[in-house]
Amino acid sequence: MTAIVRTLIVAFFAAVLAFAPAHAQQVITVTTTTVTWVYDDADDGSVLDEDAALLDDEALASDADTNAYGGATRRYAPSATLATLGQAKARFGPFAVIDATTVRMAGDVDGATPRQFAAMLAAFPALKRIEMVDCPGSLDEEANLILARAIRRAGMETVVPAGGSVRSGAVELWLAGVKRSAAPDAEFGVHSWADEYGREANDYPANDPVHAEYLGYYREMGLDDAKAREFYALTNSTPFDDVRYLTRGDMARFVALN
Repeated sequence: MTAIVRTLIVAFFAAVLAFAPAHAQQVITVTTTTVTWVYDDADDGSVLDEDAALLDDEALASDADTNAYGGATRRYAPSATLATLGQAKARFGPFAVIDATTVRMAGDVDGATPRQFAAMLAAFPALKRIEMVDCPGSLDEEANLILARAIRRAGMETVVPAGGSVRSGAVELWLAGVKRSAAPDAEFGVHSWADEYGREANDYPANDPVHAEYLGYYREMGLDDAKAREFYALTNSTPFDDVRYLTRGDMARFVALN
């Protein structure tokens, strides 16, 4: 075969390859994996166990199924400044672990808070006492009562220390303690819940299921039916945009204090 013929054959195949359809070309797929590390706020910079940062989704779904809130979404009474919790072994959302048995709480409850609480218990299973320093309430009522029931299941004691304030949905969290106590100057702020459309408790018919949900919760926490209804009516007598402050003595009318 002459050099001219060989040259023509090479040129022919080069032209075929240049104009080959796209599906005949080799495709290379690059897959990337992102690894997320979860850190606590401890001074030693230790890494939390990845499993401890997650709450069992099935457990959350089970709790959520028992909380048919209708339109109730917020129960929140913010303050101008939020108390700080100082030094802590670790922090999980509004929770600061102080020692093996004690956690302090300052801040609101949102959709992530039940998971943060579960992660905290997984990392510090000996915790038994929640000191509620400055708790303005809930931005997510469903999450708030899921958290409250988790506190009760964990057998935790709830305490409002000297100068402490629990308001709005945080009062439900305090009621969840298997033991409840409060300093003489502790304050409890209550008011009506409001839904995403601005409707408040008294805007719903008396037989609406949303009321039964709250009354049922109060009975779970040890209030008899009469006291549950009285306390619920008391909270809803104050509009959402206002706060009525109760004392330790006022709360003792409804529940036993330790």
